Order: sequence, then C-alpha cells, then structure tokens
Amino acid sequence: MPRKIIHLDLDAFFCAVEELADASLQGKPFAVGGRPEARGVVSSCSYAARALGIHSAMPMRQALQICPQLRIVPPDHHRYSELSGQVMQYLCDLSPLVEPISIDEAFVDISDLAETAEQVARQLQQKIWDELHLPCSVGIASNKLVAKIATDVGKKAVRGPDYPRALTRVPAGQEAEFLAPLSASMLWGVGKKTEASLAALGIHTIGDLARWPEKDLEKRFGLHGVDLARHARGLDERPVVTEHEVKSISQEITFAQDVKEDEQLEATLKALAEHVGRSLRQEHLAGSTVKLKLRWTDFTTLTRQVTLPAPTDQGEEIYAAALALLHKARPPGRYVRLIGVGISGLGAPVRQLELWGQAAEKQRKLQTVLDELQDKYGKNVIGKGK
Repeated sequence: MPRKIIHLDLDAFFCAVEELADASLQGKPFAVGGRPEARGVVSSCSYAARALGIHSAMPMRQALQICPQLRIVPPDHHRYSELSGQVMQYLCDLSPLVEPISIDEAFVDISDLAETAEQVARQLQQKIWDELHLPCSVGIASNKLVAKIATDVGKKAVRGPDYPRALTRVPAGQEAEFLAPLSASMLWGVGKKTEASLAALGIHTIGDLARWPEKDLEKRFGLHGVDLARHARGLDERPVVTEHEVKSISQEITFAQDVKEDEQLEATLKALAEHVGRSLRQEHLAGSTVKLKLRWTDFTTLTRQVTLPAPTDQGEEIYAAALALLHKARPPGRYVRLIGVGISGLGAPVRQLELWGQAAEKQRKLQTVLDELQDKYGKNVIGKGK
C-alpha cells in the first residue's frame, strides 16, 4: 500500500513572524537580516521584496540598491524557535514519524491515519493559520522526494505579493508523470555542476533523465547516477527519519570591518571555541578533529584541520588547536573577513581517571559548574581567569 507523506514548508517564515509583531510590514517590501554597514545578508524577505528580485543570501547592500525603500528588520531567533516548536508539536500530534529538515520545514508520515492525506493536510494548514496566524504550503505524495518537489511546484505556481499557502497532491502511481516536465535541477543532488553535465548530454528535464539508460548514468556518475535514474522515475524508499546524528558543531563570524590585529583575531577565535565546547557539553558529545575556517578580503576561503590525540569537549583545548592552525595558515598582517572554528569526529565523551587525567577531569568538573551558573544567570556572570 502506498505511503502517505506530507511535506510542510512555512511560507517566508521569518517574515510571517515579523508581520505578527508589526502589522505595518504587511504587503511591503522588507527583509529580515543584518544591516548593510555590518555586511549583513538577507536571511528572508517578503514576497513583495521577492517580486523585485531580492532573495535570501543576497548582501543587504545589494538588496537596498534594488529597492532603496526596503525595510530591514533584525531577526528574532528566539521567537522563530518558539513558533517553530509549536508547529513541530502539531505534526507530532498527528504522527510519531516527523522529520524536521530545518526550522521551518518538515516531513511527516501519516500512512497509519484513516483520513486521506489531503484532508489531513488541509486541516493542518488551517490549524496553523487559525492558532498561530502562520501561512504554510504543503506537498503530498507517496515519498519524500516527490512530496518536497510538490511543495516547491505549488509555491512557484502562486504569483503576487501574498503568501502562497499552496497545497499540491501527487496521486500514487503518477509520480513520474508529475516530474517529467520539470527541470532536472529540481531533483535532490542536481547542483549547478551536475546540471551542466546533464545539459551537455541533452538532458534538461526530469523526463529526459528518466528516459536515459540507467547503466550509462551509472557509468558517468557512479552510484549518484543510479540515484538520479531512480529519482527521475519518482522512486524514493527513504523513510521519514525522526532523529539525525550530529556530525559536526561549528561557529563562525563575519567581521563588520576586515581585521588584521592578532589580538582581536585570537580573542574572537577563543570565544568561538568556547561556544563550540559548550555546545558539545550540552549535547553530551566530544570531538576529535578541529577545523579552522578563514575568509580573506577577496572572499577566498581557506580551511585547515587537525586531529587531536584524544576527543575533547573543552573550549580551551579546541582553542589551542585552532590557534596553532591560525598561526600556520595566516601570513602575518593579512586581513581576515571571516573566522570560524568547528569540530567533528563526534562521539560520547571519554573520561580518563588515570593519574595523568586527573587534572583534566578536575577541569571538566569546574567547567560543568560554570555551565550551570551561566545557564542560570547568563554567560557573562563568571569566567575562568586568564
């Protein structure tokens, strides 16, 4: 029996939340993001702004050149998380099989419900609108791939400055027919490079791809080619996954002005490393590979990494490793636009109680106390001495 998969996408979520706080924004071109003087980018923009050519990830300075009267609204991430949590709870009330993709997007498997998927989707849309005043679009299909594409197709079909609030259903058995006329770029795994490679073969639509010999796709693209062939025919057996393994934790910052002072770079790197360490401890994880990310004034990005002798969840150890990478990677006096630090190779923390590990264990216990104090009174309440 075909599955019933719903893909839900909150329409211009950040903007919709901001309109709840300030009704004067409704119908106006505005963007959520950072100020242009701080090199801010557009995190989200209203549909009125999109109609002018503004889009997410665009530098705010460029967005203002397109629309000088564009209103800029600083993001309220706490409120976004709060409302996202309420929406996700609505989904969990429908089914235990919920897979959040991001703060404003999720899959839910409702195969066990007696109602039709369309009935459930319409009720869900209305509930989110009535109780939270948030618009959303929904795609319905027998698998995740087609449900997601259905949402995208439905949203693109709605023109104008209003939220699309689309609902698009692809009946089981009609997946390949639905996909055939669409651009091959709408398939998962088809980025600009793969799209160009397919175009060189004369493959422009998903239908073109479905008709191409699978063996040849495998020969040209390896296992990815096999996936492309199956997806082009509307086949996707992947289950809705309720939990995802965290593979890495990172923090980065883009400076308002390029920085060349060693002291400022090192202080920023230390703060980022401590934030990563705290995130590790909150997740009860430790990591073994520290990664440094740098972006120069010309937007060239460089990454370096090093594997530690033992996994850690301590900011000071992460900082020491990242600092050594910084000294090796950065020529003296070179300006830095962005700096970041991350850690991967995650697993459960290993506690060494042997003689040489006693000092480290004492440090960890002290850090735990500091974490608890900062949770209760704020991160600036107390810190370790230099």
